[in-house]
Amino acid sequence: MFEDKLIPLDDWVSYFVDWLVDNYREVFQTIKWPVEQTLNGLDAGLNALPPPIVIIALALAAWRFSGKGLALFTLITMTFVGLLGLWEDTMTTLAMVLSSVIFCALAGIPLGIWAGRSDTFEAGIRPVLDAMQTTPAFVYLVPIVMLFSVGNVAGVLATIVFALPPIIRLTSLGIRQVHPELVEAAQAFGATRWQVLTRVQVPLAMPTILAGLNQTIMMALSMVVIAALIGAGGLGSPVILGLNTLDIGRAVIGGLGIVLMAIVLDRITQSMAAKK
Repeated sequence: MFEDKLIPLDDWVSYFVDWLVDNYREVFQTIKWPVEQTLNGLDAGLNALPPPIVIIALALAAWRFSGKGLALFTLITMTFVGLLGLWEDTMTTLAMVLSSVIFCALAGIPLGIWAGRSDTFEAGIRPVLDAMQTTPAFVYLVPIVMLFSVGNVAGVLATIVFALPPIIRLTSLGIRQVHPELVEAAQAFGATRWQVLTRVQVPLAMPTILAGLNQTIMMALSMVVIAALIGAGGLGSPVILGLNTLDIGRAVIGGLGIVLMAIVLDRITQSMAAKK
């Protein structure tokens, strides 16, 4: 019954992407520009700073939000990563993650607020988010490469698409969890919709929003190795190089650097959410 292909969906998709590349290349270059500038600025800045300054800054952030234990762990961890010879790759990865999270927050928080306040929009965006979260990460790479070429910027753009859903979902959840009586009380005192949002709903939803930010950071880090397949640098490069050359040592230290960075960022952002 199904011996022959009757619906050439693959051909239609390929034709559509080719059409986008041929007709809207300038649009995609415009989309790429702010991401490229942000990434290049962060990457150059982090790599220009002396490693002790970056290590102390991260340790102070850990101490501020979590306490002395995490600060000491961060100090030891980042020093260990530097001693492994991975400092430059680690800073590039950190720049990629920060760039991805910045754009995920800029797009995801407003969309999440909109979804939290509109049942119609929430119903419309839910299947899109489901598709974004269940589509295998490797599937993003082909259209990203065709539309934006290869390199760190393409890796960040793929990461943004992959890591965006959690912050939208959890922002929407946080807004919806604000007790209706609190909103009604604010309205009874004459608050406008904007004042209700900025002074009641967003502050009360902030722990959930920060939890979404935490999940976005974790998903961005999980894309580091995959993004290295399309020319992105950072800690994914030694992993991919180790895989291609069967050099298990190189792959292990690259993976270890990702794990240690993930632990530090995860604990800091979790502590930020807990303090709200």
